[in-house]
Amino acid sequence: MKLQQLRYLVEVAKQGLNVSEAAEKLHTSQPGISKQIRLLEDELGVQIFIRNGKRVVDITAPGREILRISERILMQSQNLKRIGEEFIQVENGSLTIATTHTQARYALPKVIQAFLQRYPKVRLSIKQGSPTQISEMVVDGSADLAIATEGIDHYPELAMLNCYDWNRCIIVPKSHPLTTLNRPLTIQDIAAWPLITYDFAFTGRSKINRAFEEHNLTPNVVLTAIDSDVIKTYVELGLGIGILAGMAYEPERDTALTAIDAGHLFEPSTTHIGMRKDAYLRGYAYDFIALFAPHLTRAVVQDALLCEGEDDYE
Repeated sequence: MKLQQLRYLVEVAKQGLNVSEAAEKLHTSQPGISKQIRLLEDELGVQIFIRNGKRVVDITAPGREILRISERILMQSQNLKRIGEEFIQVENGSLTIATTHTQARYALPKVIQAFLQRYPKVRLSIKQGSPTQISEMVVDGSADLAIATEGIDHYPELAMLNCYDWNRCIIVPKSHPLTTLNRPLTIQDIAAWPLITYDFAFTGRSKINRAFEEHNLTPNVVLTAIDSDVIKTYVELGLGIGILAGMAYEPERDTALTAIDAGHLFEPSTTHIGMRKDAYLRGYAYDFIALFAPHLTRAVVQDALLCEGEDDYE
């Protein structure tokens, strides 16, 4: 049994049982992958994949268990390499952060700047996607850390830690009637206007919907986006009022807009950071986490990684 055989096996499953795509990803040949997987099946004495001719069409019951163990072995193999790198190349290496647009654009820039000043030889990569996409990046090992408001808790393979709480504001053009209110904003005030806000999968959208439901109101959502800057652009064009993460409004840049506090109308959201429970984190990864959320010290993070039965760690 070879690690390379396990890599082939896992990659075929990851590519939806498409051996050609797996071969392309791994820079090898389709016949080579097929041969090595058959050799592995012969050695184990069980069929891993169900085939229709030369095409892989499904995974057998024992094959699913073999895949699960193979993924764990490959992760532990990567951990062994990281342990060696930790002591040989203390300040060299790579770190991949998977996150949403709002976090990448508004919450992370100063953290990344400080991190790169401290670790100039570390190759830092930022991948963006939906909460589901970024969580899966960490699960499959293509990213080290996931930072998002939603989604991380749906993956039992990930340890999840609370970073900070935040809430929302309403953004409107400078001359909008809502800017002249001499009382606190109400949910009825917001429901009276066309709304532009986040796509349901992003940035606490479920809590926005819940606030309207509690008042038996149906919001008139005319446009959704995954990008805070897109929301602001269309509010400037007068297509509606925006419901936005408070951190995404920048007075010095958003000069055509006014932000109205809506923190009293919506339940606060929490930004989380997630990592595989079985991953070995390099020392600089702990430092990155502490730069982003100072209360998450190395000791706190390591304790969280040991809390296998906990869905959340305060």
